[in-house]
Order: sequence, then structure tokens, then C-alpha cells
Amino acid sequence: MNARLRCVPLLAALVLALPAFAAPNEAVSKPVKTVVQSVRYGKDLAALKNFGGEQQAKFLVGEEWEKASEAQRKEFIQLFHNLFAKIAFPKVRDNFKNLASITYEDPEVTGEEAKVASTVVIDHPMKKQELKLKYALAKDKAGWKVVDVAVLGDSMLTGIRDDQVRPLLKEGGWDALLKAMRDKDQELKSVVLK
Repeated sequence: MNARLRCVPLLAALVLALPAFAAPNEAVSKPVKTVVQSVRYGKDLAALKNFGGEQQAKFLVGEEWEKASEAQRKEFIQLFHNLFAKIAFPKVRDNFKNLASITYEDPEVTGEEAKVASTVVIDHPMKKQELKLKYALAKDKAGWKVVDVAVLGDSMLTGIRDDQVRPLLKEGGWDALLKAMRDKDQELKSVVLK
């Protein structure tokens, strides 16, 4: 057989294999894109499925995580996600009314953690804005999950931890924290997650 003809199947195999090499990047980026699109179109519950609740909770409560009962941990994650979706998602949707574009950079993966940067362009009639976002992700047995987002270098979780969670834990431990979260969730009961 001609040497050039023998190379054709090899080249075809390499071309077909290229998407497989790109798959890990897509696996990392997909949860970010799913969260953004789900929030944009009012599918809050779908967005929440792509968040790493346990990783977020461990960051927010720090060493207190080990002191909590399984029931407290579960309730904290559920309340945190409910509150986050009820408070943050409508604000994001409002900004997305004037969305011009979103571009994503290739993920930076280090072991079981990754970062995905994006640029969001908001073309508001009064002012055009370009926001640089950086999403932090963690890999668990179910795949990659969004843990945090930094806007202009400021971590969302760090702000919530320092301004809200730590003061409540310091004031009255898990009881004070969960009570405040339950009260806020009750206050926002008219906001229905879809």
C-alpha cells in the first residue's frame, strides 16, 4: 500500500479525536455557562444544581463546619442557595436585559479546582459596561460545580462570609445563623424559584 494512503486513516483518526481532547475544557466551562444561561432565562433551580453547595458552605462557615450536625449542614446549604437565588438572581437578570455579549476564556485547571474567566458586556442605553468575572469551580464525584464568582477581583463568598455569616456565628453560633437565614427566607417567601 502506498505510504500516503496509509497516512489517511491515521490523519482521520487524529481529526476525529480532537473533540475528545477539547472535552475536558468544555466539562469545566459547561457549569458556568449553564448557570449564566439559566439565571438569564429565569431557570433558577437549574442554575442552583450547578453550584457546589458543600464547598461553598465549608468556605462560608470555616472551622464551624465540623461542629455542625448533619441536619444543620443540610439546612444551611438549602437556605444559602434559596437566599442567594432569591436575592442575587433577580439583580443579575435585570443587568442581563441589556446584555450585548459574554465571552469565556479557556479554563485554568489545577487538580480538582479550576477558574474560568469571562467578559460580560452590558449595553445599557445610559452607559455601556464591561465586567470581568472569574468563576471558581471545584470537582466532586458528580463533576465540576461553581463555587464562587469574583467581580472586579472581589469574591462573592468572601463578602458574604465576612459581612454576614461570621458575625452571626460569633454572636450565637449555628442557632443564630440558621435562625437569621430562616427569617430572611420567610421574608422573601413571595419570591418563587422556578
